Amino acid sequence: MDGDADIDRLSSLQSKDHGQLLDVIDLLRSQGINHYVSLPQLIVCGDQSSGKSSVLEAVSRIPFPTKDSLCTRFATELILRRGPTPNVIVTIIPGKERSDEERRTLVGFQPPTVHIKELHSLIDEANKVMGLGSTTRAFTDDVLRVEASGPEQPHLTLVDLPGLIHAENNKQSASDVELVSSLVQSYMANARSIILAVVSAKNDYANQIVTRLARNVDPNGKRTLGIITKPDTLHVGSESENDFLHLAMNKDVMFRLGWHTLRNRDYSHRDCSTEERDEIERDFFSRGVWTRLSARNLGIAALKPRLSRVLEDQIISELPSLIHDVKSGIQDCRARLSRLGEARATPEERRRYLVHISQSFGSLISATVNGVYMHEFFGDARTDIGYNKRVRAVVQNLLLQFADDIRREGHEQQIVEGECQKDSHSIPERISRSDYMEDVRELMRRSRGSELPGTFNPLIVGDLFYRQARPWKRLVEQFKGRILGATRTAVELILIYVTDETTREGLLREIINPAFERFTQQLDGKVAEIIRPHQTGHPITYNHYFTETIQKARQEHAKNDQIRRLNAFFKLRPELGLSYVHSHQGFNTGDLLNALNPPVEHDMDRFACSEATYCMQAYYQIKVAMKVLVDNFAVLAIENRLLDSLLETLSPDTVMKLNDRVISDIAAESEDSLTERAGVTKKLEALDAGLQTLNRLGQHGSAVYHFADRPDPQEKRPSVPKLNKAIGD
Repeated sequence: MDGDADIDRLSSLQSKDHGQLLDVIDLLRSQGINHYVSLPQLIVCGDQSSGKSSVLEAVSRIPFPTKDSLCTRFATELILRRGPTPNVIVTIIPGKERSDEERRTLVGFQPPTVHIKELHSLIDEANKVMGLGSTTRAFTDDVLRVEASGPEQPHLTLVDLPGLIHAENNKQSASDVELVSSLVQSYMANARSIILAVVSAKNDYANQIVTRLARNVDPNGKRTLGIITKPDTLHVGSESENDFLHLAMNKDVMFRLGWHTLRNRDYSHRDCSTEERDEIERDFFSRGVWTRLSARNLGIAALKPRLSRVLEDQIISELPSLIHDVKSGIQDCRARLSRLGEARATPEERRRYLVHISQSFGSLISATVNGVYMHEFFGDARTDIGYNKRVRAVVQNLLLQFADDIRREGHEQQIVEGECQKDSHSIPERISRSDYMEDVRELMRRSRGSELPGTFNPLIVGDLFYRQARPWKRLVEQFKGRILGATRTAVELILIYVTDETTREGLLREIINPAFERFTQQLDGKVAEIIRPHQTGHPITYNHYFTETIQKARQEHAKNDQIRRLNAFFKLRPELGLSYVHSHQGFNTGDLLNALNPPVEHDMDRFACSEATYCMQAYYQIKVAMKVLVDNFAVLAIENRLLDSLLETLSPDTVMKLNDRVISDIAAESEDSLTERAGVTKKLEALDAGLQTLNRLGQHGSAVYHFADRPDPQEKRPSVPKLNKAIGD
């Protein structure tokens, strides 16, 4: 066969640098990082008795159990490294479902270094420790870790998975079928896994589960390499042989990485040496239809460097995203631990923890009240949650809306010049001036004092104003509630950011809720104080705008009356205005003057009603009462009684005054918190160790992977980043 020179050259690439690169990934796995971040790996998948164990034996030169009746019952992580002397170490990584006691037993299984030929007995011992072979457990999610080194070993790491089961039987239950399928699919779903789909030529490949599962997770075949085993079982010249030949040529089930064909030991050659096994394989592929395939896709001699190169490329291409995932995981762990705070078993530790929280809380509450939104906590103002965190913005907008609502809806009645249909359902109620005058006349009649005819009792102005300002209390209460709710929302969002759920509930119960009860009482008292002068007593103002506004109101009323009289005198339509009087139209100036001068008001009560109405409107509208109310509500109530008090809601001084019982009720860690802390701490330790390992790899990147651009004799490879670029900063 041609291609032997290429195979020899590929084998020479099994360098120390290559092994160092794989050692990094294996070290990450041994540090436990694979529980939190997916790592690049080669996974060996196939149906039961598809020849997976024989593939591993051929690659590793280690005599894996290959009896037809003995199937892999757990995932086996095979770590192969070149070394001066043959050596093998077997350990067990417990599965997630194991109890603490079982985990201790499995982790304690660390047999001494033995000769490679004794692996069979070590695996049997591992089976017993895992509880396999009994009537209660046929498969497990534990991982058997086999580390083998020797002068002829390639630099390679493989994960052999239990064979996929088609149907249950008396040795394998329905739950075993589900467990194996779930385990294999979880490995396949890892986007960083290269799938080695092992297909036995003894069975129609269309009926073998592995290719379908591989297609489910890798529909374009970008990370799947097919391996055909037992081609010697095909009858020469048969249709089946031709079908598998087309499969090996990547013409049927097509994978980007293609297919590779191996001839495993059969039962009759079970005792032959590895050299004899390789010679039998070479002889088999030198005859028949298999000579039509490239030597690079046939036999174990070509497969080992091919697998090494595939894994190597996968590691390099995945390094940038791997490092990003590790850094993101570290950032998330630190944020979670920051919210949990330091471990707190004693009263002093709990008090110190709450002091730290109060400092963080105080910093954020000060920022949000003062409108300084530079901290990452505030997020994007365009989102609802980002806006709700900005107390100053929310309060300012609500107060602006309050001022606008007071201006538009704060008066009970809208006095309209001219004729107007009285509408008691509109807000405010619309009423004509003449109808309003009648209401005032009736009030004055019922409230007469010793005033002279044509004048009015000064207290009438107060009565008219209090009725006109009746909606103020409703609007003040409405916006007081909305502002209280907005500040409460912001406080709770800050607590979510600075602490864990258990501590947050304790702080709400012992400190925040009582504080907001005080705020509400203080705010209610101040609001009542602010609104009281506008509901009882008599109006008081020393603002000179009062008299100016009265005069302007009289002038405006006189102006409107003159416009009406002029329109009547010149017989003009009111909607056309005065500008349409023609100069040639003759008129008597005396008559015009008489028309413009209204007759003297002989109705003394009506005159007094008109004057009282001017005073009420002036007091209400002239930026005296209404402006005072808006400003006092904003400054004296919201600013002084609420926002200023927020700054002292949860301060270090507040924490120091709490007794030990309250401190314990708030800050003592729950079982959930302790469990979360232990899990997050363990994850952070693994990720930190992994990042340090990756950083060390980055420092030696050019030396480790200086051959990243070498040509590939197998196929045109996709470009991959240089290692030093993959590491990044």
